[in-house]
Amino acid sequence: MIQTAFDASRGWDALARLRQQAPLVHCITNYVAMDVAANALLAIGASPAMVHAEEEAADFAAISAALTINIGTLSPPWVRGMELAIGSAAARGTPWVLDPVGAGATPYRTGVAADLARRHPTVIRGNASEILTLAGEVGGTKGVDSTRTPEEAREAASALAASLGCVVSVTGAVDHVTDGTRTLAIHHGDPMMTRVTALGCALTVITGAFLAVEKDPVHAAAYALAFFGLAGEMAASGSIGPGTLRVRLLDALYILDTQTDKQLRIQPVA
Repeated sequence: MIQTAFDASRGWDALARLRQQAPLVHCITNYVAMDVAANALLAIGASPAMVHAEEEAADFAAISAALTINIGTLSPPWVRGMELAIGSAAARGTPWVLDPVGAGATPYRTGVAADLARRHPTVIRGNASEILTLAGEVGGTKGVDSTRTPEEAREAASALAASLGCVVSVTGAVDHVTDGTRTLAIHHGDPMMTRVTALGCALTVITGAFLAVEKDPVHAAAYALAFFGLAGEMAASGSIGPGTLRVRLLDALYILDTQTDKQLRIQPVA
């Protein structure tokens, strides 16, 4: 792997820019995730738009700073809206994120994920099973959950990123971000976060927000993972269970910029 110097502390500058610019993030996401994803964007300082209708998806993508596509609750009309939004974003050079939720679970879902991945996303963000499936390997997905680890998917993620010309963000106990030549490991988060649905979907839209203010997509994806994981750690501290964590997570995202004494645990991988 080719590595260049990486200063994790610059993530705080990216967060400050995000809060100052409040980028509009166009979110085509699933029914389960809409509420938590929109509120997570508001809490961290961005502006959400939850728009999926094919009649206006292209127009909304044209006025947004970033686009995020999540295939959690698929239907043909939604896919047409996704395709139109992607085309509009591509025409304007707007960064976009693909979240291939449950890729590998059914042929239809896997086919849609593979087709969208070929449309040049800036970042693909998924769990290890989803990334392995997109890379053409046996992903081992369990519904929309992963049965594999980011470490198992690291080589496949790197190869996928290189072949598609994008950044791949793999989430798990330790997250990894790669563009095929550079790889970063992010050591943040709490196990209780896996007990709250749609947090991965919220991470996807926050990745879009960082892409809107950070030119290097590897760094943008790493900052999103680090800050979301840090907020999860803050929320888990004192939470009695997943329900408490879900509420406290929004508060933690909101007060992140008061935690300037926190070191972001982002490390290059050789």
